[in-house]
Amino acid sequence: MTRPPLQAVLFDMDGTLVDTERLWWDAVERIAGRALTGADEPDVLGRPVEHTARWLAAATGASAARLADALHREFAGRVRAGIVPRPGALDLLDALHREGVPAALVTASPRAVADTVLDALGAHRFAVSVTADDTERTKPAPDPYLAACRALGVDPARCVAVEDTPTGVRSAEAAGCTVLAVPSLAPIEPAPGRTVLATLEGVTPERLRTLRAPRPSAELRVMTWNLWLGGTRVHDHLAKQLKAVEGSGADVVGLQETNGTAARDLAAALGWHHHQAGENLGVISRHPITDRLGDPGVGFYGAAGVRVRLPGERHVDIWTAHLDYTPYGPYEAAFDGLGAAGLIAHEGVRLAQMRDTLRRIGESAVPGVPVVLVGDFNCPSHLDRADVVWPVTKAAEEAGLRDSYREAHPDPVTHPGHTWSPVHPVHEDGSGRPEPQDRIDFVLHRGLRVLGSETLVSGRPRPWPDVRHNAWPSDHAAVVTTFSLRE
Repeated sequence: MTRPPLQAVLFDMDGTLVDTERLWWDAVERIAGRALTGADEPDVLGRPVEHTARWLAAATGASAARLADALHREFAGRVRAGIVPRPGALDLLDALHREGVPAALVTASPRAVADTVLDALGAHRFAVSVTADDTERTKPAPDPYLAACRALGVDPARCVAVEDTPTGVRSAEAAGCTVLAVPSLAPIEPAPGRTVLATLEGVTPERLRTLRAPRPSAELRVMTWNLWLGGTRVHDHLAKQLKAVEGSGADVVGLQETNGTAARDLAAALGWHHHQAGENLGVISRHPITDRLGDPGVGFYGAAGVRVRLPGERHVDIWTAHLDYTPYGPYEAAFDGLGAAGLIAHEGVRLAQMRDTLRRIGESAVPGVPVVLVGDFNCPSHLDRADVVWPVTKAAEEAGLRDSYREAHPDPVTHPGHTWSPVHPVHEDGSGRPEPQDRIDFVLHRGLRVLGSETLVSGRPRPWPDVRHNAWPSDHAAVVTTFSLRE
């Protein structure tokens, strides 16, 4: 079998080519005035100076601009005094040069620091350099690697990116590169299209040619998650949200209760694409968003959607919905003894919101493009309770949308799939009454095949109100469904 040619090798700088990751860590400790821990890694390693400065400013109240200036000065001074090439780095660069394979420097450091390192390593070894000053977004967004590939005139899928941090790996993989990870401070796990080695020593151009490129996935993992007021009830919620999303393996996440900024913040940290609709709804996607659907100024309740381009030029429409919470049927059934007819009659507001959502989905639909509707519907499913034909989910079914969780787990007794609530075992009115546990968060679809579907909660959440330090930063479980993309 003939392998596609290796068109270029794209190198991260700090911690990959030169041993500056420790210098940067020490510089941040000096400016922070304290020792850093593993919990600080996501905001320090692989991040641009400005990100770390904003993080320090949030913790200390100091000016982010002044902190950035201080970090620049402290790091640049350490770099000038102590640049040390990583083992095997210069040998690999020289071997690539001899074989005519161009190398690029792709770094989240500013141009002034990068030029200092280039002078020390030999600028002639690099055909192109891209720094934090050269793109609107830097790592973990794919922009720096895409910019380097454009400058070289090469296909990212035929390039190898060499990285040392999880942030850099996400950037390179989002750009479509094969990745060779050589971890410096933070661990990195192997994955499809990603090889992990302890050192660059002994790595040759021929070895790089043997690395397997990521194959276009034949699966799509879609997650729905109510973030609970953006996660603000839980300490360090953004880091915990990121851990949950990354751990889920999701490709697209429909969000509710975003608090106005969560879709943007999560996408920026992941290097993903996003759509924030109004104050409450959002979608984040590792795949490009080609169109935004529905009302971009939707209110707290309603629906919003995106069209996502998948590998192979396929598309899928992803909608996220949040329906009104009151009156809440499970409370009326459990606490008030309301019968089926009354429960169905009280679903009028949510039913109207669902019908409006279905109308918008129909108006934007394109033949041959599958549809996924996710969300917090604030009502049970007619597939879960034989005594009540809950009309909201029934309306979705009549519109041709199938319940992915019930396709994967048809028996509601053995697999109830409760999503409300991991933090409310008892009702919060102080009466001590058990909280009704129900499946009110859904991943519905039309035009796809379900491979599996699961609810997701990490750790063992402490009950309300003692939730501040929970590992799971929401009062809802998430739902993650894996779909097949095979024809």
